[in-house]
Amino acid sequence: MRTDGEYDVWKTGDWVLFQPFDEHKGIIVDMLPRERTLYRKKNGTVADKQAIASYVDKAFIVQSLDDNFNVRRAERFMIQMQEENINPVLVFNKADLGFDKQKVEEQIRHIARQIPVFFTSIHQPQTILQLRESILAGETVVFVGSSGVGKSSLVNALCEKSVLLTSDISLSTGKGRHTSTRREMVLMDGSGVLIDTPGVREFGLAIDDPDSLAEVLEISDYAASCHFKDCKHINEPGCAVLEAVSSGILDRKVYESYLKLRREAWHFSTSEHEKRKRDKSFSKLVDEVKKRKANR
Repeated sequence: MRTDGEYDVWKTGDWVLFQPFDEHKGIIVDMLPRERTLYRKKNGTVADKQAIASYVDKAFIVQSLDDNFNVRRAERFMIQMQEENINPVLVFNKADLGFDKQKVEEQIRHIARQIPVFFTSIHQPQTILQLRESILAGETVVFVGSSGVGKSSLVNALCEKSVLLTSDISLSTGKGRHTSTRREMVLMDGSGVLIDTPGVREFGLAIDDPDSLAEVLEISDYAASCHFKDCKHINEPGCAVLEAVSSGILDRKVYESYLKLRREAWHFSTSEHEKRKRDKSFSKLVDEVKKRKANR
C-alpha cells in the first residue's frame, strides 16, 4: 500500500485495488497512480500541495451573480485546472438574480474565449438542462467555488433529486454557509459522476511552470513580439506586452493579475524544486546508512 508523500491519504476519485472478504467487507490493497488530479497549494505552506480530487475530466468553476463574482478567482481555478489537463467550465449560478449580463461578459471576455461559460439557476430549468447536456457519459466532474454559490443545489438539480444537503444564505452576513463539509461523489443516471467539494476561501496555485500563465491569460499573443526572448514584461525596453497595456489593447487588470499569479507560481515552483532536492539528498543518505548496516 502506498503511504509516501501525497498518496498517504485517499482522495475522492482515487482508483484503488480492493480485495473483498465477503459480500459486505474487504480491504484496500493499493492505490493506482493518480491522473488528472486537481491540486491547490496547502494553506500556510510554501511548496506543499493538497489533492482535492483525482481522475477528473471536467471542473465546474461555480460563482454566484451577487457579491461572490470574482474574475481573478476564476482565473486561478482555470490556470490550475489547465495545468492538470482538466477541462475548466465557468458556471455563473443564481442567474435569476438581477445582474448586468453585458458587464459580466465584458469582464470575462478573455476567459470566455478559452473555456465554456454557462449562466444557470435552479429556478430556470432550461439553464440546468444546458449544463446537464455538457456532461458526457462517463465523465467525472468536480464542482469548486466559495461557500454559498449553490454548488450542492446545482448537483441536486442536475440529478433531478435531492442527493446533497443545502442551506440558505445567512441573513445576518449575506454570505454563504458551509453546507458541504466533505467531498461527496454522486452518480448521475445515464451520465457522469459529480464531485461536490466544500467551499474554499483560498486557492493557492500549485503549478510547476510559471511561464504557462502567459498562454492561459493570453499574454503570449503579445509576448511573441517582445524585443527580448526572455522578457519578463515588467520594465524591459521593447516589451510588446507593456505596449499593449499602454495602448489599452490588453486589459491592465488582466496584466496585473498575470504579474501577481506569476510571482506566486514562481515561488511555489522554486520551493518545490528545492524541496525535491532535499528529499533526494535525504533518500541518498538513508540508502547509504542501509548499505553500511548491511555490510557490517
